[in-house]
Amino acid sequence: MIFMFIVTCSLNEEYKELTSVGKVWITTSQVDFAVSDLERGLDLTIFHGTISLTMHSQKHLKFEKFLQSMKSFRTLDNGFFKDFWEHAFECVFSSFAVKSPKCTGKERLESLPGPVFEMSMTGHSYGIYNAVYAVAHALHTMYSSQSNDQSVLGGRNTEFHDAQPWQLHQFLQGISFNNSAGETISLDENREMGGGFDILNMVSFPNNSIIRIKVGRVDPKAPEGKEVTLQEDLLVWSKVFNQTLPVSRCRDSCHPSYMKRKKEGEKFCCYECVPCPEGKISIQKDMDDCSSCPEDQYPSQDQDHCIPKMIQFLSYEEPMGICLASVAVSFSLITVLILRIFIKFKNTPIVKASNQDVTYTLLISLLLCFLCAFLFLGRPRKVTCFFRQFAFGITFSVSVSCVLAKTINVVLAFMANKPGSSMRKWMGKRLTNSTVISCSIIQMCICTVWLGTTPPFPDLDTKSMATEVIAECNEGSVVMFYIVLAYMGLLSSISFSVAFFARKLPDSFNEAKFITFSMLMFCSVWLCFVPTYLSTKGKYMVAVEIFSILASGAALLCCIFFPKCYIIVLRPEMNRREQVITKKH
Repeated sequence: MIFMFIVTCSLNEEYKELTSVGKVWITTSQVDFAVSDLERGLDLTIFHGTISLTMHSQKHLKFEKFLQSMKSFRTLDNGFFKDFWEHAFECVFSSFAVKSPKCTGKERLESLPGPVFEMSMTGHSYGIYNAVYAVAHALHTMYSSQSNDQSVLGGRNTEFHDAQPWQLHQFLQGISFNNSAGETISLDENREMGGGFDILNMVSFPNNSIIRIKVGRVDPKAPEGKEVTLQEDLLVWSKVFNQTLPVSRCRDSCHPSYMKRKKEGEKFCCYECVPCPEGKISIQKDMDDCSSCPEDQYPSQDQDHCIPKMIQFLSYEEPMGICLASVAVSFSLITVLILRIFIKFKNTPIVKASNQDVTYTLLISLLLCFLCAFLFLGRPRKVTCFFRQFAFGITFSVSVSCVLAKTINVVLAFMANKPGSSMRKWMGKRLTNSTVISCSIIQMCICTVWLGTTPPFPDLDTKSMATEVIAECNEGSVVMFYIVLAYMGLLSSISFSVAFFARKLPDSFNEAKFITFSMLMFCSVWLCFVPTYLSTKGKYMVAVEIFSILASGAALLCCIFFPKCYIIVLRPEMNRREQVITKKH
């Protein structure tokens, strides 16, 4: 301390002008402002505004209470405390004191000025305090491990040997505990705490007392960019400063939406104002750099503030949602009507010839296809996201499997009519039902694996669009989603191929013709779906999938069942056994 005082005095020829030296001391953690007897008379106001880095410490109320409880009679048996007490209070315990007053025993440590003795726990004391606790925890861990080893070896009651310092090294590495000051202390692999430093600001008073105010922290473990924090409003500078930041002599302040950029080759205080880059803002004057908005906000047109993004999803209230929902309801009602017609006329030749069980299954699956479109409308929820692709994949697989079973049934019916054909044994419900069940189970297994491993979940996409947040269902696994589509495409291709080759079979009511056209439209819709789906975003992506579901379902419904309904309802004279079995010329 006295060395620093001499150096400061040498900065000016006259001591009386020291207050106008205009220097700010910045000291390291090794410099302490505790004064001795010879230094008590020094004018500490010259250190007013000093910035010092000290070892990190935490306020500990029990430590202060302990110091407050210390009295002189406790120090008589300890030579160090006895000497400290006499120097700190400038008194002696000896009854033969002549020059110095005798210690009365009523002295209190809190009455000492800050430069002589601080009541709060300093960084050095805090480090020692944590070190003692770290050794205690390491000893406890070491003895616990030895106790466990003894219990494993048969529980022999042997005394512990005195621990050697080097034996604690492995137990100190990576140790972590909470001290009584409420802070978590951890040691790294080198047995170092690495607690960082506190930034203190020293304020002096006319009575030559000083206090140190914590104004910041240096924490190497903090997130990137937050290693150094400083509370500028708490800083107290030397009296020779005007307490304001220096003003550039080259130009006026930079307005919001602009940032400062230093001019090359000119004075350090000279800068120019440049607009913020696209996508960034500055909300204050003289910003050194522009900042980005949070993910759920976007920059204003003037780039001086952030605007919250609107959440986008395909709702029932908007025209597109109303239109798709209306189409889904309409086709659902038409499907129910057709199913009612087929049930009412179940004893007619056309209904019997089309395999009633497969026909009913196909109509019910198409009804569920139209209804599953509603799982895609509205804001994505956990339940709707979980079931929408599962319902879509299963219902369409059942529908296409029914179409494939009907196509195979047409081919087998023609081949079984040939004399001596062995195909008659394959005719019947067993083959068609087996086709529907087996093809559907494969898709169900794929969907089950998908939902069991990486199920879809509601998510918010904040990056795809600049001014909106997309509320969507994250598919969980894009690969599984395309496997479901690929399997459905495989079934469609097989069904289309079989129906195409059977389209010219000589029959007055050859169902394969209508299946061929329906599967052609079905495959065309889903071939167009993939590139369109990948090129759209947000609610339009959902709208594309709903449209594909409705269009492909409508293709199957219209092409397969409308001709039959026309004959059943409007041309009943064609719905006779003679007409159904008559061959073409």
